[in-house]
Amino acid sequence: MTPRTLHWFRHDLRLADNPALTKAASEGLVTPIFILDDEAAGDDRLGGATRVWLHHALKSLNVSVENNLIVMSGDAETCLHRIIEQTGATILTFTTSYAPWQVEQDAQITKRLLEQGVTVIQESGSVLWEPEQVQKADGTPYRVFTPFYRRGCLNLTQPRFPLAPPDITFAEPVQACPSGALAIDSLNLLPERPWGDEICAGWDISEAGAHERLAEFVDDGLSNYKEGRNFPDKPHVSRLSPYMRFGQVSAHQAWYAADGILPEHDSQRETFRSELGWREFSHNLVMQNPDIRTKNIQTKFDAFGWRDDNAALTSWQTGMTGFPIVDAGMRELYQTGYMHNRVRMIVGSFLVKNLLLDWRHGERWFWDCLFDADFANNRAGWQWIAGCGADAAPYFRVFNPVTQGQKFDADGHYTRKYVPELSKLPSKYLFAPWEAPSTILQHAGVTLGTTYPKPIVDLKASRLRALDAFADLKLAANAAVEEQI
Repeated sequence: MTPRTLHWFRHDLRLADNPALTKAASEGLVTPIFILDDEAAGDDRLGGATRVWLHHALKSLNVSVENNLIVMSGDAETCLHRIIEQTGATILTFTTSYAPWQVEQDAQITKRLLEQGVTVIQESGSVLWEPEQVQKADGTPYRVFTPFYRRGCLNLTQPRFPLAPPDITFAEPVQACPSGALAIDSLNLLPERPWGDEICAGWDISEAGAHERLAEFVDDGLSNYKEGRNFPDKPHVSRLSPYMRFGQVSAHQAWYAADGILPEHDSQRETFRSELGWREFSHNLVMQNPDIRTKNIQTKFDAFGWRDDNAALTSWQTGMTGFPIVDAGMRELYQTGYMHNRVRMIVGSFLVKNLLLDWRHGERWFWDCLFDADFANNRAGWQWIAGCGADAAPYFRVFNPVTQGQKFDADGHYTRKYVPELSKLPSKYLFAPWEAPSTILQHAGVTLGTTYPKPIVDLKASRLRALDAFADLKLAANAAVEEQI
């Protein structure tokens, strides 16, 4: 009798370069399943934007698996037991996850299924190197990116080459479909508001769309990636992050995408690969710090004096701070589910340093609004910008949103796109409209405080306030050390 294998799709919504799916296909008849387990995820349940992306990704995946995808909602272990009983599957395959709640869940499911005689096969497919592989000579984890990547990652064997899509024989639909299975629409992943449709404009949310985006990046963006990635209006960033978040393209496919196109050790490709290295570093940090969503990696920041200012937070969230490059970024986020990486650093610095608001506010807002909201990258990134993470930005690094806009969006194309009420303002005053003469403002149709907000904070004073707060924290930390001695 041909063995029946259950492949559990989670964050690996692709056929190509999917080791767990390839293993399932080699074992016999395959039943693919996806389970939405919000209760087990808890505070890590998908945010609004990622739910929208997931809806469309599942629709595309179902077509790829010849409409054989079983979709269920609820406790993952209960759903798996039910489908195994009803299909007679004797093997379960799935891709390793590093989210703390899933690590715990996977261990429990594996233990109980093995006790029942079900073979469980877990394959790596989300990262280039397993976290436990990348350690210092003394067996301890790296805390700084550069040695992590150069000594830890690059000194290991090269990442494996991507796998071709497997030949899959699916189990008969009648035998494969259990009670409790749902239509994808029944997961209610789409919001009632029209934002669910508008936010998807410009995205092909499919495995094919992921590879088309990767090919476009290699052809048009990678040649000037090292410098061009800093300019939000230029086509030199990959925009692959949402696809990688849901595994519609793998890190291995991205790593080798330019082979045969750019020379070996080309600086542009190596810079792009180092960004993939940052993704690896974030996953390692989560393994070391499972409470990274709520707890500072550098515990001295537990005593930091964050401000409470709901009005300022709302202004930041809605792109109404009075600082055009910040507002452009926050509006891009809400309208498209994406934000350029340079702008992410600018808006992040503004929140935690100029407004002195807790980085956790930013993490949760990004978690809800970003298509690529990832449990590792999002949290490690916010701790980095706040200065409380591993290998974090120094506390005195405060991005000036005026000079950042002038330097990286000099022509103002990006800012004018997302802040159209300033579209007629000359570039000279675009990033500091409060400095424009009244005649210039009038000619551009801008009335500060009416058509566009006045700045909600003074840049110079807020920078000094942040530096003072960080200096106080440093003094307190030093005093605590002396007390212990």
